[in-house]
Amino acid sequence: MTLLSATPVTDVAFLHEYAETRRYLSGRPVSVKVTPDGKSALFLRSEAKDAAQMLFELDLATKATKVLLTPQAVLAGASEQLSAAEKARLERQRVSARGFTSYQLSTDGARLLVGLSGRLYVVERADGKVTQLKTGAGACLDPKFSPDGKSVAYVRDSDVQVIELAKNVEKRVTKGGTEAKPHGLAEFVAQEEMGRFTGYWFSPDSKAIVFQETDHAGVEMFGVPDPTKPELAPERFFYPRAGKKNAAVKLGVIAISGGTPKWLSWDTAKFPYLASVVWKDGPLTLVVQNREQTAEQVLSADPKSGKTTVLLTEEDAAWLNLDQDFPLWWAGVGFFWATERNGAREVELRKPDGTLLASWVKPAAGFGALVGFAPATKTLLFTGGTNPTAATLFKVVDGGAVEPVKTPGDALSTVVAKLTGGDGFVALSHTSSKAMPKHVVMRLEGGEPVEVPSVALEPTLKLSMEIFQLENDGPWAAVLKPASFVKGQKYPVVLDVYGGPHHLEVTQVTRENLVLQWLANQGFIVVKVDGRGTPRRTRAWERAISHDFATLTAADQISALQQVGKRVPEADLARVGVYGWSFGGYMAALLAMSRGEVIKSAVAGAPVVDWRDYDTHYTERYLGLPEAQPKAYEVSSLLSYVKDAKRPVLLIHGTADDNVYFLHSLKLSDAMFRAGKPHSVLPLQNFTHMVPDPLVTERLWERIATWFKETL
Repeated sequence: MTLLSATPVTDVAFLHEYAETRRYLSGRPVSVKVTPDGKSALFLRSEAKDAAQMLFELDLATKATKVLLTPQAVLAGASEQLSAAEKARLERQRVSARGFTSYQLSTDGARLLVGLSGRLYVVERADGKVTQLKTGAGACLDPKFSPDGKSVAYVRDSDVQVIELAKNVEKRVTKGGTEAKPHGLAEFVAQEEMGRFTGYWFSPDSKAIVFQETDHAGVEMFGVPDPTKPELAPERFFYPRAGKKNAAVKLGVIAISGGTPKWLSWDTAKFPYLASVVWKDGPLTLVVQNREQTAEQVLSADPKSGKTTVLLTEEDAAWLNLDQDFPLWWAGVGFFWATERNGAREVELRKPDGTLLASWVKPAAGFGALVGFAPATKTLLFTGGTNPTAATLFKVVDGGAVEPVKTPGDALSTVVAKLTGGDGFVALSHTSSKAMPKHVVMRLEGGEPVEVPSVALEPTLKLSMEIFQLENDGPWAAVLKPASFVKGQKYPVVLDVYGGPHHLEVTQVTRENLVLQWLANQGFIVVKVDGRGTPRRTRAWERAISHDFATLTAADQISALQQVGKRVPEADLARVGVYGWSFGGYMAALLAMSRGEVIKSAVAGAPVVDWRDYDTHYTERYLGLPEAQPKAYEVSSLLSYVKDAKRPVLLIHGTADDNVYFLHSLKLSDAMFRAGKPHSVLPLQNFTHMVPDPLVTERLWERIATWFKETL
């Protein structure tokens, strides 16, 4: 195919500002926590054009803000240095900020714990005194206060270490940990796919910990070389591919004072995955899963004997979704549990032995995410609702009716919230298609919300977006039109796609749509669709893609395009391109190769090409085990569609990606090259699955826009 000369992109000033402000995230408060006395809110925030976050305190009465600690003060002018393990951990958490990326507040609110360049610091809130903890050589990972606030634990040198703050002397609690068999660290699939980022937990009395031992024997290792520095050895990571060996995980309980661990016992042959661990307001509790993720058990454990008791067994013929907020114990009453067995997400209250007491949030309520539970008022809070494009704050008091909670912002908005401040406050972020995120602190018993101050730049670009549901209770769709839109004029279409599990494209937000509006302003109509397989609908809707990533997902995108074309006749369906990243990159390439009669070109960012090369916990959840479901892997592989490909595909991939490895794009490029199929490859040298560098972000979107100008 001969590409035409494209007109230059416009409004490069927006693209530059979008990139240098980390997509307008820099300068906005994050990690807002209210102190137990209810007087202050703590938060992290960078400057408007800086990624380095500082620690702040907001007086809720006077609304005055002060700086508590800066990275510059801690490092005394030295540059921040991150180990490979720290970088990998931030990658798993999708954190692009630097400086203080997290902090801990002691239970009594007297002390703060921060980490920087692998070292740990404790801040006394009363006088601002900063103490560097005397840790050994090497990065200190996953630091946390003990429940009594007297000690700090962390993982260093593959073992859990503890420092008693009064003495500031490091003590190795676990012993014998190695890189191949570490103690206290969550394994790759736990961090990447389960949402579990820790591998050790304090006992409520602070006298013991339960820790994870991860045996990587037999697990494949992948190397990530720097192509520009062939003299350097590649960094190597344990990476279990679908159908291959996983790390073996077990749990031990050990006293902080030392001794021999007591290993917990459960049927690890049947339930090898350790999904969750909870040791607060109830017994030591585990959630374990089978390899296929069709069955899981909630277990209570006796730390002294190591024996476990089954409280609840959950099963699903397709797969079970994990939620790290559950089980949630209510001291003296029982525990809350989330299930989908009745057709949609539901929250139950169960007795300590696991028997059902009541359903607190019914399936019809549209439960999205837990905000928290305040035992004093018997109030459970959550975000969600029946419209999957928005998220509203709701409460349930003592198992009664679901009630909406009034929050700032537009009626149709997306709210993210957490209970904080001794369960007396909600730290809330609200955004809509008309406003960027704003952060507030709300009292549960009422009163005016207090806004947490932002110094972020506000975009001058305005969205021209319409969101609607397609006919017959079908997918939700969004359409972004160019600012210079002329009714009756035809415009080429760019389909922005994800289309996979656990992510929505069509939402009432501004930030995620800004660059798509910029793309639309280049002379396109941008369309987004959330079809079957996406969350916040019913169990059946999400699980329709079981054992097949390709057929229904592609059909829903194409069908939705036709329906959008009827609603928006200016959309020229003879000129349609598709863009996506990660699962969206997979979908973009899939649509271009398998639906070439509709899709004329594609940009596929970091696509999974052959699902046998992706990790176990994600892939096997949806497609099953490769040896049991070979057809699922064949129909879902992009390699199966190369022979029919006719449309040009631009593959973009970070060469240091340790989630979707660069091998995926190389494998697809090789197959397309050998088959004589049109495509281009843009390697992003030494970038991972994220692209945080401002200049590269700017150039990346210029290239994407130019590609569609050339091909459409």
